[in-house]
Amino acid sequence: MQTDNFLENVNTATVISSIVDLLIVWYVVYLLIRVMKGTKAIQLIKGIFLILIGRSISNFFDLTTTTQMFDTVLEWGFLAVIVIFQPEVRRALEQLGRGSLFRTNGSGSSTTEKDKLREAMIKSVRYMAKRRIGALIVFEKETGLKDYIETGIPIHGNITSELLINIFIPNTPLHDGAMIIQGNTIATAASYLPLSDSNKIAKNLGTRHRAAVGVSEVTDAFTVVVSEETGNISVTYDSRLTKEITLEELDNLLQTHWNILPPLKEGGGLFARK
Repeated sequence: MQTDNFLENVNTATVISSIVDLLIVWYVVYLLIRVMKGTKAIQLIKGIFLILIGRSISNFFDLTTTTQMFDTVLEWGFLAVIVIFQPEVRRALEQLGRGSLFRTNGSGSSTTEKDKLREAMIKSVRYMAKRRIGALIVFEKETGLKDYIETGIPIHGNITSELLINIFIPNTPLHDGAMIIQGNTIATAASYLPLSDSNKIAKNLGTRHRAAVGVSEVTDAFTVVVSEETGNISVTYDSRLTKEITLEELDNLLQTHWNILPPLKEGGGLFARK
C-alpha cells in the first residue's frame, strides 16, 4: 500500500515537472520569436522550419541521401545561425538586462484614424513636392526594419503633416536619411538604408531613389520618395521603382498600404515604370 502511494506521488511529480519543463521551453521560444519579430531574422527562422519539415519528410520516405544532406545543413547551420543572428542575440540580451523583453504593447487603429494618417501624408507630400523638398519615407510591412531603425534618430511620434514637413526641411539635422513609419507612428528619422547596385536605376536619380530601391530589394517595405531636383513623387516596392506618380495615385497606394499591398506587375498598370 505504501509502495503504491509512493509510486503515485512519483508519477504525479514527474507529470508536473514535465509540464513545467514544457511550459518553460515554450516561453523561451515565445520570447525568442518576440525578439526576432520585426527583423529580417524572422524570415530565416521560417527557412529553418522548412528545412526541418523537409528532413522529416525525407526520413519518413527513407530517402537516405536527402536525409544526410539535411543533417549536414542542420549540423553546420547552427554555427551559421549564431553568426547571422548575432545582432538579434545582442538585442535580446540588452532587452533582458533592461527588463523590456517581458513588456507587452498593443497597437490598433480604426478606419477613421487611418484616413487621417493618409490625409496627413498626402498633405505633407504635396507641400514638399511643390517646394522641391527632398524626402524619403519608408513604411514597414511584414519584414521588420529594426536593423535600419536603430541607425536613425528615435522620434516615436504621431503622424502629422506638420511634423513630416519639419523633419525634411533642408539644412536641419534630420533632413538627410530616411524616415521610417512603423505601424501608425514615426519610428525614426535620418535612418541609413542599403543602396541598390542595380544598373537599371537611371543615372539622373540620386541617393534617395537608390536607397529606396535598396530597401525594397531586401524587405517588403513600401517607400515614398520626393525629389528635391524636380519635385516628382516616386514609390518603390518589391525591388521596383515607379517614377512620377500623381498625388491621386499615391493616395490610392497609401489606402492599400494600410491593408495589403498587391504584388507589382512587370508591365502596365500603376506600378509599371514610366
